[in-house]
Amino acid sequence: MPLTGKSVRLARLSRPGDGRFLFVPLDHSVSDGPVASAAGFAELVTDIAAGGADAIVVHKGRARMIPPQLMASCSLVVHLSASTAHAPDTNAKVLVGDVEEAVRLGADAVSVHVNIGSDTEAAQLTDLGTVASACERFGIPLMAMIYPRGPRVSDPQDPTLLAHVANIAADLGVDIVKTVLASPPERMAEVVAASPLPIVVAGGGSTDQSLFEFAATALEAGCSGLAVGRRVFTSPSPEKAVRELTSLIHDQKFPPVPTPRPEMAGAL
Repeated sequence: MPLTGKSVRLARLSRPGDGRFLFVPLDHSVSDGPVASAAGFAELVTDIAAGGADAIVVHKGRARMIPPQLMASCSLVVHLSASTAHAPDTNAKVLVGDVEEAVRLGADAVSVHVNIGSDTEAAQLTDLGTVASACERFGIPLMAMIYPRGPRVSDPQDPTLLAHVANIAADLGVDIVKTVLASPPERMAEVVAASPLPIVVAGGGSTDQSLFEFAATALEAGCSGLAVGRRVFTSPSPEKAVRELTSLIHDQKFPPVPTPRPEMAGAL
C-alpha cells in the first residue's frame, strides 16, 4: 500500500504493526448510559491505554474530554452513529457527527453503525456511502459496525448473512468490518474467507464462554481481532483485562487469515 494519509492511519490502528486489532468501544454512554463516573472516565481510558489496546471508540463530545497525553500510544476512533435504548426503534441508527469533525479532533479512524434488515436499512446504507466518500477525501480509515439486525432477521449469527454484510461493507468503501461471531463459531472461518476486508468480532455482553475463550475462538477462525467494550469497562480490572486480550491477539500464533476466494460467497 502506498504512503497516504489513510495508509498511515491504518498502520497506527495496529500498535505492533501485525495487522491485528483490539478496539475498546466506549460509545455505550449514548445508547445505554454511563460507562464510568465523570471523574473515573479518564482513569478508565488510562487503564485501557496502559493495557495495550490499539484504539478506543468514542463519540465526538467524549473525545474532547480526553487529556491528549492519554492518547500518545492508543489510537482514537470517533463513532459517527447513534441511537438510544429508549427509541421506538433501537435499530434505527442516525449520523450525529461527520468526518471533518473527527479529523479536527485528531482521530485515526471513524466508525459507522449499520443494521442490515432493519426498517431504516436504506437510510443507514446511504449514510455509510456518504461517510465512505468523505473518508476518501480526508484520508481516514472507516470501520463499519455492521450487523444483521431487525424484524426480517431470524438468526443474526447466520454465517451466510454475516458474509453478506461483510461484503456490503467492502462494496461501499469500508476498511475494517466489525460484526458478530457466527454460530456455530467454527463457521466464522467461512465468513472471513468470503470477506476482502479484515474482520474484528464484537465482544458482546453475554456468552457461555469466558472472554478469553471467546477471543481465542474468533482468532482461530481467522478474524483480525476483537472490539470489546462492555466486558472491559465492567471488569474489576480493565487494565488487566485489556492486557490479557492484547497478549492473546498480538503475541499468540494463530493460523493466517485465509485468502478470500470468489467462490466462497456462493458456497455459504
